[in-house]
Amino acid sequence: MIMDISDFDFTLPDALIAQHPPEERGSSRLLTALPDAPLQDGTFADIANLIASGDVLVFNNTKVMKARLFGQKASGGKIEALIERVSDPHTALAHIRSSKSPKPGTELIFDGGIRAIMTERAGELFCLQFQDSRNVYELLEQYGKLPLPPYIERAADDSDDSRYQTVYAKHQGAVAAPTAGLHFTDGLLAALRAKGVHTVEVTLHVGAGTFQPVRVDNIAEHKMHSEWFDVPPETVALIEAAHARGNKVWAVGTTSMRALESAARSGRLQAGQGDTDIFITPGYRFRVADRLITNFHLPKSTLLMLVSAFSGMEHIRRVYRHAVEQQYRFFSYGDAMVLGRQETE
Repeated sequence: MIMDISDFDFTLPDALIAQHPPEERGSSRLLTALPDAPLQDGTFADIANLIASGDVLVFNNTKVMKARLFGQKASGGKIEALIERVSDPHTALAHIRSSKSPKPGTELIFDGGIRAIMTERAGELFCLQFQDSRNVYELLEQYGKLPLPPYIERAADDSDDSRYQTVYAKHQGAVAAPTAGLHFTDGLLAALRAKGVHTVEVTLHVGAGTFQPVRVDNIAEHKMHSEWFDVPPETVALIEAAHARGNKVWAVGTTSMRALESAARSGRLQAGQGDTDIFITPGYRFRVADRLITNFHLPKSTLLMLVSAFSGMEHIRRVYRHAVEQQYRFFSYGDAMVLGRQETE
């Protein structure tokens, strides 16, 4: 199937791009858009009525790093680094913004007196060797800034430290939040478990590439960025048991979906971890999740392509037209929707 990037474009008024989280976590709106059913406008609390006892919810437990560092080259000149991936306790790969790209051997001095040597290039990324007894995560936690998405036109403040993080975040390594999970509160999770809903976890460390636009007309030519994922054995076991008894599996966010499908590339879901550059576009055959809870995505984005593959291109176009007309809030701090898997032969 040859698809053009224009197939995934839509007009979005700037006023619908959420710049702040809702006043209370979990108070967002919810658009229910299941197959062969009318669209339903509601609130996120309605999700508890949609998920049946015995169903499985799959959460991405990644934790957003304070990945943005500001400083200067030892020779002068301002510099900004966005840590993309921590390679070992003292080494990281980063995006660098400066008037001139640093060359190998350049010393960088960040806020707090943190010193790092740029040792080599790795494609678009720069390898930084930190000259400190503390590990990279400790340095970021003390001196880094939370990296809000580029469409949020303000600097991160103290409230973002908690609100741009899920209540179940565990493993540091992401530079962007798995935003569908931001709607869940401890109270809602407890209510779902009391109802008999099973909650399981995967890890996928979301990279900055999630915000990069697709720059080719033929989407088949797009090269997907790579992210690290982990699907543990206990998650696989509970998912298999749910399907065996006829229950549904719900992916909370596109990152959970990508982790599950990466672990099912052999044809069946298997526990494992590693890097994935899976690129899901219409025509893809999903193997694991029956439902997807997700926010609304950017025009021409790989995530819009994923949901179009999951629920059907025409259905998603109808959903997004409705969302714009009803003035849903879009993107990371925006509202949510529930999608069902388009059944294919």
